[in-house]
Amino acid sequence: MTKSDRQLAMVLDLNKCIGCHTCSIACKRLWTRDEGMEYMWWNTVNTQPGRGTPRDWQEMGGGFRDGQALPGKLPTRGEFGDAWKFNHEEVFYGGKGEKAHLKPQGKDPHWGPNWDEDQGGGEYPNAYYFYLPRICNHCTHPACLEACPRKAIEKRQQDGIVVINEDRCRGYRFCMEACPYKKIYFNHAEKVSQKCIFCFPRIEQGVANACARQCPGRVRFVGYRDDQAAPIYKLVDKWKVALPLHPDYGTEPNVFYVPPIAPPSFDENGDLDPSKPRIPDEYLVSLFGPEVLEVLEVLKAEMAKKREGAESELMDLLIAYKWKEMFGGFDRDPATIEWTGS
Repeated sequence: MTKSDRQLAMVLDLNKCIGCHTCSIACKRLWTRDEGMEYMWWNTVNTQPGRGTPRDWQEMGGGFRDGQALPGKLPTRGEFGDAWKFNHEEVFYGGKGEKAHLKPQGKDPHWGPNWDEDQGGGEYPNAYYFYLPRICNHCTHPACLEACPRKAIEKRQQDGIVVINEDRCRGYRFCMEACPYKKIYFNHAEKVSQKCIFCFPRIEQGVANACARQCPGRVRFVGYRDDQAAPIYKLVDKWKVALPLHPDYGTEPNVFYVPPIAPPSFDENGDLDPSKPRIPDEYLVSLFGPEVLEVLEVLKAEMAKKREGAESELMDLLIAYKWKEMFGGFDRDPATIEWTGS
């Protein structure tokens, strides 16, 4: 497969994500409001450890091993979590506001995008969790692209964004089976597959992705992989502290994560034991690969330098004093653009 001329990427600092879901709402309001898209959340923020969305996606296969495609499972709409209907009319307009409360209507739901939010893992007093925002990874080696017999999935030559040509799509859903991250949805009204488009209409106008620009925690960095003056290159290639999720899936994803630094555990006497982080090392390794342990040491060392008053380029990058510097030049104000089309 021919590689794109350049590759756009995103880095997310998991030490700063507060699970507010502003990114998800920004994406939802902009891209998934049409018929058949009610249950779609192209951007999700899941609690880790957790089963995620679709439920147990990490056990559904897909991707590659040693360059060979692996079989995958087709996630059901119920495993994604359907859009629930609530009794809004009764609560807000029925004169029962003091007696009625919001509750799902119809068939009881059994899963949703944030069904297990804030549950996490571990046992008291060493329980733990962290938030994991996810979008399509716009992989260098997309399993979805190779699986589509209609050639309806394309990797844009100019920026590496992976898109679905809905005019060619016939809804076979082999792409959903092949994607190991399960970030492709099926529109049951339009009978086509749909997914995150990395906000390419905004990107083409010099505007950062909606999820990145709306993030109140300055979690997301955007830019080209080869732009050595921008944060993406520095975090991924220079400092090597941003890692892909499940590199073992073999798709070479272009969304990277700065792993979370865990608080120390309590020992049997109730004292903090700095030698035992609350998030187990083996769990982080299962998500980001063995390099994550070295990354955590680099982060802690640079934090210590900054705390002592020394200079640290890495900490200055991650603190993100000026938000416009996070976006690799994609910092144009969308309000200055006359948008056309729907």
